[in-house]
Amino acid sequence: MAGASPQGEDGANGAGDLSPSSQTANPAPAAPGAEGHGHGHAVGKAGKAGLILGAIGVVFGDIGTSPLYALREAIDHARGGVGGDLAVVGVVSLAFWALMVVVTFKYVFFLMRADNKGEGGTLALMALAQNAIGRRSALIFILGVCGAALFYGDGIITPAISVLSAIEGVKEAPGVGGSLDPFIVPVSAGILIALFMVQARGTAGLAKWFGPITAVWFLCLGVLGLIHIFDDISILRALSPHYGVELLIKDGFLGFIILGSVFLAVTGAEALYADMGHFGKSPIRAGWMFFVLPCLTLNYLGQGALILDNPAASENPFWSMVPQAIYWPMLALATAATVIASQAVITGAFSVTQQAVQLGLLPRIQILNTSESQAGQIYVPAVNSLLMIGVLVLLVVFQSSHNLTAAYGVAVTGTMLVNTLMAYSVITKKWKWPMWAVLATLIPFGFIDTVFLTSNLLKIPDGAWMPLVLGAALVLLMWTWVRGTQILTAKTRKDSLPLIDLIEMLRARPPHRAPGTAIFLTSDPDIAPVALMHNLKHNKVLHEKNVILTVRTTDRPRVNPADRVSIEPISDDFKKLVISYGFMEQPNVPKALGVCRKQGLKFDIMSTSFFLGRRSVIASSTEGMPLWQDRLFIFLMRNAANPTDFFHIPPGRVVELGTQVSV
Repeated sequence: MAGASPQGEDGANGAGDLSPSSQTANPAPAAPGAEGHGHGHAVGKAGKAGLILGAIGVVFGDIGTSPLYALREAIDHARGGVGGDLAVVGVVSLAFWALMVVVTFKYVFFLMRADNKGEGGTLALMALAQNAIGRRSALIFILGVCGAALFYGDGIITPAISVLSAIEGVKEAPGVGGSLDPFIVPVSAGILIALFMVQARGTAGLAKWFGPITAVWFLCLGVLGLIHIFDDISILRALSPHYGVELLIKDGFLGFIILGSVFLAVTGAEALYADMGHFGKSPIRAGWMFFVLPCLTLNYLGQGALILDNPAASENPFWSMVPQAIYWPMLALATAATVIASQAVITGAFSVTQQAVQLGLLPRIQILNTSESQAGQIYVPAVNSLLMIGVLVLLVVFQSSHNLTAAYGVAVTGTMLVNTLMAYSVITKKWKWPMWAVLATLIPFGFIDTVFLTSNLLKIPDGAWMPLVLGAALVLLMWTWVRGTQILTAKTRKDSLPLIDLIEMLRARPPHRAPGTAIFLTSDPDIAPVALMHNLKHNKVLHEKNVILTVRTTDRPRVNPADRVSIEPISDDFKKLVISYGFMEQPNVPKALGVCRKQGLKFDIMSTSFFLGRRSVIASSTEGMPLWQDRLFIFLMRNAANPTDFFHIPPGRVVELGTQVSV
């Protein structure tokens, strides 16, 4: 994908042609060892056990906090139906088979095969699907944008509901008697504010504890469940899907509503796919099949058995399982587990933002590295601030995890359905499955995703509107940026002079020559850069050496350093230079220029001038987008990160030349 920002510099931020179809024709393979990159966990050289432990700490944190509230909400709905033992056994059965079908079958065994050079997630799948069909697909592009937008909705709700559900454990604490209830929301807010504040310092130091703490949490879940299964051993009936189906049939429409709450048991399943590149497929699969899934299953069975034995425990089954002797340590462990789950979501939001910027879905945003040794440790100040504000607003508005469950689930089910739909292009074009196998796989998954999504949509009046509104706003933002940049690129190309024609004109009428090298950043290397034209027009000089530089984003996560740069001589005075990055990499132009010396392009960066064309855009009611959308586009441009900082160019070597364009 060509990387020009309409902001004015002709250089790239992954937003040039502004569609995933404009990627480079032959994207380079990912760098060896890339799977160790991400989330700040130095797992690249770790053994299998270390990778599994790291995956437990990051990948499964969200789904591991679901036992705090999932069964409570589902059984609360089920009590209004047929009631009795079937309500409990049926709900536990639905929760278990949701874990099996959605997580195990769909994500662990199926979708994790659809990796983009080892990377997963909605945007990685979008790029893979575009590459598979080999042409522009508006449908896949729209699906990818929607999936990315919905992810942010999930990213705001997860920290709020996770931490709040853990702190609410004080309601059942021995000897408290409700005296601490007024402090639940303020304490939750304080913990989350501290979590967001520490992001700027990096979390590499804390990350080494994520795996062990989360592993202890899962062990406690499993042990508590195993102990309470013997309260009523008949709960083992729930392992048969028969009871779940029977509950849905007998409850009718209420059963459909119950599914919306049952889905809370699998929120976080998409993290298995999104974090695949950080730990690899095998450790995630092993961690799920042999540790996480058994612990979750035991806990849900134990909660069900406890409720069968003591129906009053359904008010808060998880905390009713915990013995008084270890109640406070368990509360502290639950809080730590929910903070870790929240951290994983926050880091995921940073990663998705970086991908979206590189793929041209968002304007340049300041992205900072918080670790010199771990490339995956990034911090995005704007996203961090917006997430913190959103989370605190949710705490104030909803006040309890029970109320928040109404808003939870829509964004996740939407993302899951998007992944299923985009997988169609991959398995038909790339894997070349026969159509009967494609339909036999995707129709059941798509049906289940649609049922869960529809069930969660019933919660719109109770709060599910919030992630949908947020997602719609982000889709509008991305579409405005994409469309505005397309219009601006087309207008610039129409008004520009082909580079070859300009070179011929300069041969006929040579201008004054200045010593040194000039590098002109541009999104289209075949068109004379705006900055070059203005330099000739106003300064009436041409440097001895001129490099037309384009930064491109490929449809692969990372580019092999050996394939980073491509140099093409045009004439004695001009050379084209293309620097390629993957959509999970941060551009660093000076570092890439150092590679050029090995290919014969030698110059001293501190005696080289970088020319950027800065466009001043004005709204026009007669062309392009509607006037309000033009103004939104201009606002995004003005607030985008400085290209000099984004590309890590020495500020003292940059010359900006402006022009005015109407859209």
